[in-house]
Amino acid sequence: MDHVLIATAAFGIEAVVRRQVEALGCEVIKTEDGKVTFRGDEADIVRANLHLRSADRVLLRMGEFEARTFEELFSVVKGMPWEDLVPRDGRVTVSGSSVRSVLRSVPACQRIVKKAISDRLCEAYGLARLPETGTEFDVKVTLLKDRATVTVDTSGEGLHKRGYRVRTVEAPIRETVAAAMIELSFWKPDRLLVDPCCGSGTIAIEAAMIGKNIAPGLSRGFACESWDMIPSEIWKRERKAAFEAIDQSARLNIIAADIDWRAEEALRGNAVEAGVDDAISIRRADIRETLSDLPASGIMITNPPYGERIGDEAQLAHIRGEMKDFFRKNPAWSLFVITTDKDFEQRVFGRKADRRRKLYNGRLETCYYQFHGEKPSGKRPL
Repeated sequence: MDHVLIATAAFGIEAVVRRQVEALGCEVIKTEDGKVTFRGDEADIVRANLHLRSADRVLLRMGEFEARTFEELFSVVKGMPWEDLVPRDGRVTVSGSSVRSVLRSVPACQRIVKKAISDRLCEAYGLARLPETGTEFDVKVTLLKDRATVTVDTSGEGLHKRGYRVRTVEAPIRETVAAAMIELSFWKPDRLLVDPCCGSGTIAIEAAMIGKNIAPGLSRGFACESWDMIPSEIWKRERKAAFEAIDQSARLNIIAADIDWRAEEALRGNAVEAGVDDAISIRRADIRETLSDLPASGIMITNPPYGERIGDEAQLAHIRGEMKDFFRKNPAWSLFVITTDKDFEQRVFGRKADRRRKLYNGRLETCYYQFHGEKPSGKRPL
């Protein structure tokens, strides 16, 4: 059965998520700020959760409609076939948001939607009251300019939680954002990739998982695994297919380094958990040492310190200086860096980036600068 699904995404990477959805063979309906809407059946719900690298969640859309009164909201939601999804003992929780809408009270909207769903299920199952002792269904009502969208979360925990982050350091980059950074770069599995400020290693690990074709959701569970709507056979089949698609023979050249011993230990533990420790050369080293023995060309993708704490600015100035010297001497290298530093372009390259993109790492607004290295002809790629 076909459903309308929504892959939510951080602002700035919707196009990346759209390409990932299309790669699964799904029909994209539309791309908007923060989400990609597409069609898919039960197997596509499973595939999307297992394989989407840069989406935050996969939502099942129950309906989208105009709602300017509580009566409209109640009647339309009650008219939805909730019994096709929620069993008689299902437990429904409702969250919501409202932006520039007549129905401004989010708690009131949540109560109305909860009552509409409960009334529908009670009538469908012949119950006076729902027991709500079984599987939880997380429903969200979103009102934007008087248009209501009602969805059910199929993912559970956010998709950035791959399951491999057993250790961390301060201010790690989200896995979904790191995967998008890699996709937006020129990196291919046969090229050298270096992260000289790797922290707990998210960028290197995500690159290695891409290079080995490891599905990002393979080692975790999802909310919809317990839904009757999706047979367990589909989960078994799709997980088996994902395991069989892993390329353990891939030869990758990834270097991840950090001066902090805690970062090195975190990276080693996380890489083992992700199954990519054999694909990453891990070093504890200052950026100067890391850059001192690299070949003439390659790709650097990194998330350096943002200089927001006392003492960080001196460290960031050192990193910028080493990068400036390295890229001046090595014009065939490309740099892809995410930072809050609005003067990074001039401080390091003395010119504007070839491309730039506003990204959100969690709630923090950053810029993803892309500096393209020269081709052998001496010209930068377009």
